[in-house]
Amino acid sequence: MKIVSFCATEKKGVTYRLQEAFLEEFGDSAEITEFYFPKDCPAFCRGCAICVSKDPNLCREAEYIQKIDKAMREADLLVFTSPAYVFHTTGAMKAFLDHFAYRWIPHRPAAEMFGKRAVVITQCLGGGGKSAAKDIKDSLSWWGVSDIRVRSFKLMSEIEWDRLPDKKRSEMTGSVKALARKLASVDYSKRAHANIVTKSKFYVVRMLQTALGKSNPEYIDFNYWKANGWLGKVRPWK
Repeated sequence: MKIVSFCATEKKGVTYRLQEAFLEEFGDSAEITEFYFPKDCPAFCRGCAICVSKDPNLCREAEYIQKIDKAMREADLLVFTSPAYVFHTTGAMKAFLDHFAYRWIPHRPAAEMFGKRAVVITQCLGGGGKSAAKDIKDSLSWWGVSDIRVRSFKLMSEIEWDRLPDKKRSEMTGSVKALARKLASVDYSKRAHANIVTKSKFYVVRMLQTALGKSNPEYIDFNYWKANGWLGKVRPWK
């Protein structure tokens, strides 16, 4: 199996330790690719919308974005880890997510994402872990991912790994390792189930694309959906 992991910080602190504890459980059974932000996605989205209106390969950061896009489409499992900064994910992770607006269901989602599985792991001192996870989960859901597992932890004392009580470190690593073992036993030859929320988003957008195509047959998103057969009987989760 292939795992692609995204860490919202380059600091090798609590977030990094939780990520590595999770990935260690897969051992040699998985091919793991790790991306760290901002190193692997160093620039903010400029809001030029060229990825949406024309071609994502024309983005100034296409060198980074298309590499990540390819890795995600080929992966069996996506792993996102982030600390909470002021009750949200890091600016570096948000910058990465912004670059993938063109992959949202209302535009040109990748068919592979509808059968994907994902994990979101966040940590915070006292509050914000759940809202940081939601920042990431929102994008995953709008990319078409239904099977999203979330683990969020409150440190409540220190923010440095080595200063955390042994009980807290054991509790957090035990939780992510248990989740990893559960996911390691999954048969990845079978795509994840698309839930009712994902399907509802798809069908609403399908109606929208049909209407937009009638008024403008050259509309890029309409033609993408048409080329995939989604305006007919084909569905991306089959």
